[in-house]
Amino acid sequence: MKVLMSAILFSFLTSACSKERNMSEIDQPTPTPTPISGQTKTYLALGDSYTIGESVKQAESFPYQLKNLLINEGLNLANPKIIATTGWTTSELQNAIVQAKLTQKFDFVTLLIGVNNQYRGNSIETYRKEFSELLQTAISFANGDKAKVFVVSIPDWGVTPFGKNSGKNIQTIATEIDNFNAVNEQITLAAGVSYSNITPASRKAITDLSLIANDGLHPSAKMYTEWANALLPKISTVLK
Repeated sequence: MKVLMSAILFSFLTSACSKERNMSEIDQPTPTPTPISGQTKTYLALGDSYTIGESVKQAESFPYQLKNLLINEGLNLANPKIIATTGWTTSELQNAIVQAKLTQKFDFVTLLIGVNNQYRGNSIETYRKEFSELLQTAISFANGDKAKVFVVSIPDWGVTPFGKNSGKNIQTIATEIDNFNAVNEQITLAAGVSYSNITPASRKAITDLSLIANDGLHPSAKMYTEWANALLPKISTVLK
């Protein structure tokens, strides 16, 4: 009888311990990716409303989504340093960079600028000059390493509800955006810098309103996710 009771007690304790171990394992948080390097990488994002993520939460902007994607790839990455404000043209971005008095160098830099040059009807030749200067500034912030600079094309705001109600011809807007992008692409590729053309994808918003933020003009978090995913493999390869 004593032997039987001992066996039952042993079985009960073994089962309880096993359940405790299983529950302990279940309660453990999902492990985060092991960083490839202990060094924290730095990121500078230069631009306008498309860079600060006007009308979406900060975490939903493309620089912050990109940061999180890179962390998931195992990289240590600080929050991006952002120099961008809604409405800025190339000249206003240049002035802001001067005023910021940044001396820090960054592990990578993104540049997206020009929509407000087009919107205001500014000279495309002025844009050519100032964009070229901004690209060189971006390269200098990347410590002179052009492989660590990533230019993003200007999206087409004409397909948005705001664009459709602006009184401007949608096709004219598209043509002008294409002309500005032809300039920034030519300058970017001639400098040996990475260029991501997100403009065709931005035009899907003409039939897919989920790509547009509540203000009817700027991209939604969903569209910014597409931009971040387009940049991810290019930047990840360089940083690793």
